[in-house]
Amino acid sequence: MPSLETTYMGLTLKNPILAASSGLTKTIENVKACEKAGVGAVVLKSLFEEVLAEDDWNTNNGVLQHPEMYDYLRSELRYQYGIDEYCTLIQKAKEETDIPIIASINGTSFKWLLKFARRTEAAGADALELNVYLPRINEMVTGGAIEAAYFDVLEKIKAGISIPVSMKIGMYFSSLPEFARQLEYRKLDALVMFNRFTEPEIDIENIDIHTTFSLSPKEDINRLLRWTAIVSAKTNLEISATGGVHSYEGLVKLLLAGASTVQLASVLYNKGLGEIETILEQTSAWMQRHSFEMIDQFRGILNFSEAENAELYLRAQFMEKIRAID
Repeated sequence: MPSLETTYMGLTLKNPILAASSGLTKTIENVKACEKAGVGAVVLKSLFEEVLAEDDWNTNNGVLQHPEMYDYLRSELRYQYGIDEYCTLIQKAKEETDIPIIASINGTSFKWLLKFARRTEAAGADALELNVYLPRINEMVTGGAIEAAYFDVLEKIKAGISIPVSMKIGMYFSSLPEFARQLEYRKLDALVMFNRFTEPEIDIENIDIHTTFSLSPKEDINRLLRWTAIVSAKTNLEISATGGVHSYEGLVKLLLAGASTVQLASVLYNKGLGEIETILEQTSAWMQRHSFEMIDQFRGILNFSEAENAELYLRAQFMEKIRAID
């Protein structure tokens, strides 16, 4: 039987599938269910910066002396847990499972990120995934200044903790390979591509704005393949690919393109955790058909540096493809 074992950020994984940060990883029961289903590691549901700021404000302003006010704030923010509960989840997950546990924090402020990073490390997390998004609408702020803010956050977090750090990013950078190269220079351990955001929606009957969020469709994998192939060829960063993987074919494609691991969420919401076993079995069967004994034998053989027709990763507007749908 082929071996699916791999490594990610220095951690040994029994296979390259990670349960992505989501509602499927927010409780100890969920984490144990993910382990039983066969994942190689779990990325816990993100704790948001607003919770950290809220907890700190509570401590400094005596909110805990007024439970009704605390409950009001919590209900407004709609968060299930704060930093203490989160660290307890990490501790329990480490005690009750045998897979790597990766903490996750969503935020932009160095003050809160570093405070939380240190707490997660102390709680026993094997690694930390930084979910960073820095939108800027000020036309006077340059793209370089925005990227510099990412670099600043990373450098300070890396200086403050010793566990491996990954960064989950969106795809909206003027030169993604150069941005990734700069993150690598600053000692990032892995790059998670790509974040999935809530998007604005307009209600034309009530003439109002709200937000919407949808699970990733399988078509999302195509742009993910492009950038996984390019970034893996242009840097030595480990890439954890996420978005659009709904079958073993998606997993194999991303490994061929150069991904170290693949994170799943949408397919698990749609089909259940049992789909993990199916994907792993079919991946193993594919490896047997192609005489691969281990993942490293085929990882990256179709990335931008290795593929014979790598220029296809760069073409976004083929005339014959456009004519085909005219």
